[in-house]
Parts: sequence; C-alpha cells; structure tokens
Amino acid sequence: MKQFMHDFLLVAKKDLRIEIRSRVIINQVVPFAVLVLVLFGFALDADQRTLRLFSPGLFWVAVLLSLLLAIQRSVSLETVNDSLTGLKLAGLSPIAIFLGKSMAIFAQIVVLEIFLTGGIIIFYGSVIEDPTLWVVAGLVTAIAVSVTGTLYGALASGLEVRETLLPILLLPVLAPVLIGATKAYSGALGETVSNGWQWTGLLSLFALIAATLGSLAYGVLVEE
Repeated sequence: MKQFMHDFLLVAKKDLRIEIRSRVIINQVVPFAVLVLVLFGFALDADQRTLRLFSPGLFWVAVLLSLLLAIQRSVSLETVNDSLTGLKLAGLSPIAIFLGKSMAIFAQIVVLEIFLTGGIIIFYGSVIEDPTLWVVAGLVTAIAVSVTGTLYGALASGLEVRETLLPILLLPVLAPVLIGATKAYSGALGETVSNGWQWTGLLSLFALIAATLGSLAYGVLVEE
C-alpha cells in the first residue's frame, strides 16, 4: 500500500509539475473558460435575472469544454517520447498511473472552478446561498469528470484522430454529470426547489463507479 501511494503521488506530482512550469492551465485553459462565460452572456443577450437562472448550466458547460483541453494535454504528456512506456517499465502499476493522472486533472479542474465561480459572480451577479453545497458538489463533480476524462483519454490515445474523436466519446458519457452538477449548483444558488444534496449523492455514485471501472480498465487500454 505504501508503494502504491508513492507511485500514485509520483505520477500526480509529475503531471502537475509539468503544468505549473508550462502555465498552460493559467495562460490558456482558464482564460478560455472565462471567455466562454462572457460569450454566453453576449449570446443570450439577457437581463441579469436570466443570466443568474442559467448560470449553473453555463458554468458546467464552460468547465466541460475546458476539460477537453486539459485531458488532451494530459494524454500528450505521455505520448511525447513514449513516457507512458517509461512509467510502466519503472514498475508503476496501471492503477497508480490512472489515479495519479486523474488527480492531476482534478487539481486543474478545481483551479478552473475557483476562477469560474468568480466569473459568474462578477459577470452574472450570482449569489451563492449554500457555500457548503457549492464546494462539495464542485469537488465531487471534479472527481467524476477527471476519472472519466482520464479513462476516455487513454481510450482515444492510440487513435490518429484522438483530438476530434475524444469530445465525441466523452461528452455523451458526461451528460448525466452535467445535468446533476447543474441541478446541484442551482440548489446552491437558490434558483430551484430541487434538493441539491440528493443530486450531489448521485454524482458521488457516478464518481465511485467511474473510478472503479477506470482503475480496472486503464491497464488494458494502455497495453493496447
């Protein structure tokens, strides 16, 4: 178990160290996500009340679009110089690699969520009435999309058209997550009567299933 945790943290730190040095998440992904929020506001051409009503859905659409950039970046880190083969030759288990890369994407999503939370408050005038629900739902959703994204990134990594095929494979699978996260955040903003905690529970179940399936399937996918 100690060796597993070492390998898991090693992979996560490796990916995060590369991202911190390259500043892709800060210089490219975050500005892209914030720009999406701004463009949504112009496209809807709506008043402040309408934007506040739609802000949970717009928030998560911006996250998912930006997630594709983060996943493609994560996949490219291992395809350059065949780094994934090096990790396997070093004796790291596929499960540790999978969870480590998922953790790195999870950290990037959390950073993205922080910036986008400020974005909907500034641009849409949203007010978070239940901060605890907002934070918990955001963390659970980040886990769900990071493990799912890592799995499907590995699935598409061996294909020549992975940049265009990944969204087609991933977005339909994440549609239930988008719905659940939107409902949970609507509850946190007080824009709906639905129970945001129940939706957060469903998101937790999705995250658990995705993490389990990903851990079991990742080794097979990278071997292929």
